[in-house]
Amino acid sequence: MHVGIIGGTGPAGMGLAVRLAAAGAKVTVGSRTATRAKKHVDEVVDRWPGRGLVIEGDHNEEAADADIVVMATPWDAAVATGRNLAAPLAGKVLVSMGNALLRVGDEFQPLIPARGSVAESLQAGLPDSHVAAAFHHIPARLLANLDQDMDCDVLVCGDRPNAVEQTEALVASIPGLRPVLAGTLSMAGAIESFTSVLLNVNVRHKARSAIKLTGL
Repeated sequence: MHVGIIGGTGPAGMGLAVRLAAAGAKVTVGSRTATRAKKHVDEVVDRWPGRGLVIEGDHNEEAADADIVVMATPWDAAVATGRNLAAPLAGKVLVSMGNALLRVGDEFQPLIPARGSVAESLQAGLPDSHVAAAFHHIPARLLANLDQDMDCDVLVCGDRPNAVEQTEALVASIPGLRPVLAGTLSMAGAIESFTSVLLNVNVRHKARSAIKLTGL
């Protein structure tokens, strides 16, 4: 599987790239400049010698050419970045992992984008793409640390069956992650907002907790 991560040089994007590559995927981390992407990729590959990680850094356009694409830009740049890549993203599953949050003092607070969520805004801005939402609640440091096992649930939502199925398969390809269907894309706002709760808990308790649902 070839996975592209647009705007993937941040902590969450690079953490996801490392986990996917460790699971056997070919990953292209995109950025506005290929030099920046390659620098970050070289750093993480050097950190995990002997793992055989297949990660390359390139322009966002190259990441958008992958089989399935993840949008990992800052939330307020997601739609503009996506529109600039509308042609290569047409007809593809695009996974939104952005959270609209604001830090006020020591607390993270959720924001509500115009469409209700980052994922819904992406779908409205890219009507020819198949948007799903996932990967919101996993701490970036946990993702990036291959020496630490994961045991987390990943809430997935989307309107199109193919987008949901491919996103669930992407989640399940990473050991320790279980995809849980949470509904249509209208649920993305609640899922994204809950990230602020987890961040506040982790800051307060100096932890890297994620979510695990019982009874399923």
